[in-house]
Amino acid sequence: MAATKVEDISYPPMDQLQGLEYCIDSNPSWVETIVLGFQHYILALGTAVMIPTLLVPLMGGTDGDKVRVVQTLLFVEGINTLVQTLFGTRLPTVIGGSYAFMVPIMSIIHDPSLAMIQDPELRFLSTMRAVQGALIVASSIQIILGFSQIWAICSRFFSPLGMVPVIALVGFGLFDRGFLVVGSCVEIGIPMLILFIALSQYLKNFQIRQVPLLERFALLIATTVIWAYAVLLTAGGAYKNRPEITQRSCRTDRANLISTAPWIKIPYPLQWGAPTFDAGHAFGMMAAVLVSLVESTGAYKAASRLASATPPPAHVLSRGIGWQGIGILLSGLFGTLSGSTVSVENVGLLGSNRIGSRRVIHVSAGFMIFFSMLGKFGALFASIPIPIFAAVYCVLFGLVASVGLSFLQFTNMNSMRNLFITGVALFLGLSIPEYFREYTIMAHRGPAHTRAGWFNDFLNTIFFSSPTVALIVAVFLDNTLDYKDSAKDRGMPWWAKFRTFKGDSRNEEFYTLPFNLNRFFPPS
Repeated sequence: MAATKVEDISYPPMDQLQGLEYCIDSNPSWVETIVLGFQHYILALGTAVMIPTLLVPLMGGTDGDKVRVVQTLLFVEGINTLVQTLFGTRLPTVIGGSYAFMVPIMSIIHDPSLAMIQDPELRFLSTMRAVQGALIVASSIQIILGFSQIWAICSRFFSPLGMVPVIALVGFGLFDRGFLVVGSCVEIGIPMLILFIALSQYLKNFQIRQVPLLERFALLIATTVIWAYAVLLTAGGAYKNRPEITQRSCRTDRANLISTAPWIKIPYPLQWGAPTFDAGHAFGMMAAVLVSLVESTGAYKAASRLASATPPPAHVLSRGIGWQGIGILLSGLFGTLSGSTVSVENVGLLGSNRIGSRRVIHVSAGFMIFFSMLGKFGALFASIPIPIFAAVYCVLFGLVASVGLSFLQFTNMNSMRNLFITGVALFLGLSIPEYFREYTIMAHRGPAHTRAGWFNDFLNTIFFSSPTVALIVAVFLDNTLDYKDSAKDRGMPWWAKFRTFKGDSRNEEFYTLPFNLNRFFPPS
């Protein structure tokens, strides 16, 4: 029997992911681009609807207020996505709302000075203005760290080994948005999950005029079919005698978005009134901004791989964070009830349909802005039941997580040091936030509970985030544990050439600013 060759049982590391139909600068036909952009818009609706649905009622807001917040969030998402893809990292990423801001916003909602207001509408407006003020102040963190290139300097301590747990937990850390939500309405959630996997994977070779329609538009097709099925179940009275929580999850007529949405409404800055500022609120929100920074860093690196690009150089990553800070500032000015971060589900969709085109994301941003102004039409799509989105998240979050694990190919996983760092960072990144979540559910407050409310919000927000915990653990261990003799094991020789713009000739193709702006902002 012939000896087995090494090349028969291993694969060489690859700088760029292969198998994509279109990368950043290559584009499908305009018809396909428009449909693909609409698909990204539909996917972004899940988070854009879920965050206001959770927060607005707690603030005393009405269904009409909820619709306005959803419209405003989508409008600002569209602007931020255009700005990020044109002047930020230039990666094909949708910039959406972030759950990282939920902890400090919930703290503001329960602030005694606001909670004691008897008139619901006045309480809603006062709370909204307090959140706006906190976002405006906290946005300065990312603006300063990004545009001053401080984050670029910090990123020099990141290695492929240290980034594996961070990127992996950008996906895995959102597990509570997946099947836990699907389970709230299994009759539409599970069919959606099965149909989406079948279309995108098992039937991906079905082609019409050499276009793999089922793979490329799996999300749109599956959503349309299951949404229609959900409408039939609702109209047929399938949920008449079911519990209220089931009806809210399953019925297509319970969101009250269409009936309360105006036909035309253009969001504008300070539409809720002048923001109010409180130092305690701002400090708590700063923690969410830091969490958003970490999560976006991982998501940008995942997006670069799924778009078949090289990892973004340090100054490009820092530039993107700076513009993301501008996005959080806009969120505060407009009143979106959330800061901005990279939409993880839309990053996953790049890999699912194998389309990493930047132009598709531009079109998607156009849809966000357009439908946010045409209230009735936007509300129609926003009334899709949340379990349908959650079923797709089960696939797309997992795909992003697997991209993080793929960075292990550049490291030596026969090293006990590397095994220790990877395992401990992944485990603690899942375990510590789960402890904080469980404690909060049981005690109705976070584990950090001192007399300083801003300090409690800061710690609770940081340790609620799996990627942030993973970054703290992985980067600390990676830079203190036998680091001098382990550069090659950590993957640093491969990583080094992508640290600077001129380190690799492909960086110019992917990350050069448009309109010849590099003349005024030369890359480092």
